[in-house]
Amino acid sequence: MTLISKLLSTGAVGALVLATGAGVAAQTLEIATDASPVGLDPHVATAFSTILVNGPIYEGLTGIAADLSVIPVLAESWSVSDDGLTLTFDLRDGVTFHDGSAMTAEDVIASIERVQNPETGSPYASRIAAIGALEAPYDGTVVMTLTQPSAALLSQLAYVRIVPSDLAEDVDLQRQPVGTGPFAFSEWVPDTYIGLTAFDGYWEDGLPLVEGIRFNIVPEASTRQVGLSTGTYHMLPNVDSATALTLQGTPGVELLETADLAYSLIGMNVSAPPFDDPAVRRAVNTAIDREQLVQAVYFGQGQPGGPLSPSLENWALPVSEFDCYSGGAEEAQAILAEAGYSEPVALTIKALGTVQTVVDAAQVVQAQLNAAGFDVTLEVQEQGTFVQDWRNSNFQAFASLNGGNPDPDGYLYRTFRTGGSTNVFLYSDEEVDALLDEAQAETDMDARYDIYADLQRRLACEGPIAHLAYGTLYTAVSDDVTGYEMVGDRSTSYLRQTGLE
Repeated sequence: MTLISKLLSTGAVGALVLATGAGVAAQTLEIATDASPVGLDPHVATAFSTILVNGPIYEGLTGIAADLSVIPVLAESWSVSDDGLTLTFDLRDGVTFHDGSAMTAEDVIASIERVQNPETGSPYASRIAAIGALEAPYDGTVVMTLTQPSAALLSQLAYVRIVPSDLAEDVDLQRQPVGTGPFAFSEWVPDTYIGLTAFDGYWEDGLPLVEGIRFNIVPEASTRQVGLSTGTYHMLPNVDSATALTLQGTPGVELLETADLAYSLIGMNVSAPPFDDPAVRRAVNTAIDREQLVQAVYFGQGQPGGPLSPSLENWALPVSEFDCYSGGAEEAQAILAEAGYSEPVALTIKALGTVQTVVDAAQVVQAQLNAAGFDVTLEVQEQGTFVQDWRNSNFQAFASLNGGNPDPDGYLYRTFRTGGSTNVFLYSDEEVDALLDEAQAETDMDARYDIYADLQRRLACEGPIAHLAYGTLYTAVSDDVTGYEMVGDRSTSYLRQTGLE
């Protein structure tokens, strides 16, 4: 059954009719973005273009606030047993899906189980690996029994979006999203725009503040910038330093900023030569001049970084702790020579072509590696092909921009654990696995810090990722936009409170 027929059969029209609920002004927020999502399934698609659109459509039990703290969303409250193995969530009353059905514990359990199901292939599965059993003693209560304590679980549940249990199998959520958020999906005109309408059944009184959102797909940066300055668009979300520099001082335009959890990187497939050799991975990290890259790509508005964002001040080690970060071309050549490489090491880097920062960073890295005993070919790909190759580990190396997480476990476990849900590098190290498992079960913050410090030192130089830099994240808005707040994980959940004067 299609979503439209299901909506008609149930009499629900929330996603099809223009909502005019209380507090909604008769205005549409026009947003310009550079790329169209490949899909909108919140449990499968993880590209930034998807996260941008899904932010106001879907919600989780918890959420991440602008200060990166965990806040209640669909769960009004929760309690944790003394041994840390049982979490009981009291669901918020009066929450309705965009198809008109009431959200219950059954929907929460079905959503979590869908993410856990290997057939789904969800990149989020490793984030909730500690959940063993799920029960619903009442419609408004969910009880989770964990296989081990998990200090990070509450933050990770923010990324498990809740969908209707009966739609998860019947509807193509890639094309027809159905959530509980302040805005409901209305239409998708390929390569042109995605339209959302205010959901008049939204649980939070007085929100949203506009009648709709239009995500305009505008590949040309100059067109987006001119459109913002002339009033065609109200917002350019999550823009890079070059765009921000261009817009600085533009009349009628305000720049919002925050520290970015996302990082630029070179990912390496360690299942085949040359990156099955840790010495080659160390040579790559040694050859890269991150300070030069920050100046060339981020115009100085960023920081060289390791496995954790410098904005995670309670967790991230300074890059001075990573000995391979201070080498240079000659030292990288010496590492390759000592490892037995007498000829330039040939490799191909696939770069995500829809993000200019990624292409620029890849070109800088290409030049630096070529000066250090490598022979690098750069292959710039469109988003769909890149994502497919990434998911299938069909790469020798790739350049991309990956999202971070407010808790170290949310990034490190899924990325570096053997079999992790985003371990496309096919990396496996027994000692790293043991540390990741230990850190996930540890609840003492000092002990967790020590474990993650050890992991950062191990992974920074010979892990499967050469972390490059963390930039300052900007959003450009017209001066009639009110209420929007940025989150370092690039969530757009604060569109729920965004208005137009």
